[in-house]
Amino acid sequence: MTAVEIIEEIKRLPAEERKRVLEFARGAANPRQLTPKELGALAKRMVETPNTAEADRLQEEVVRGFYGNKTGAKDSPR
Repeated sequence: MTAVEIIEEIKRLPAEERKRVLEFARGAANPRQLTPKELGALAKRMVETPNTAEADRLQEEVVRGFYGNKTGAKDSPR
């Protein structure tokens, strides 16, 4: 699948799904440590979502945001 095909698929997604793709892309493009305020907002979203898959995704985002580019991020406990 080409980048153009992927982009066309993303355009067809519902708005909420497109938003998640964009959040992921932004995070992948700039893996940095998040501010305490950003981490708090993510953690709040994580505990408030009724969707377990979304909670898991947000938990991974919190871990990445805590460690940023450091190599320990993927090995951290959950």
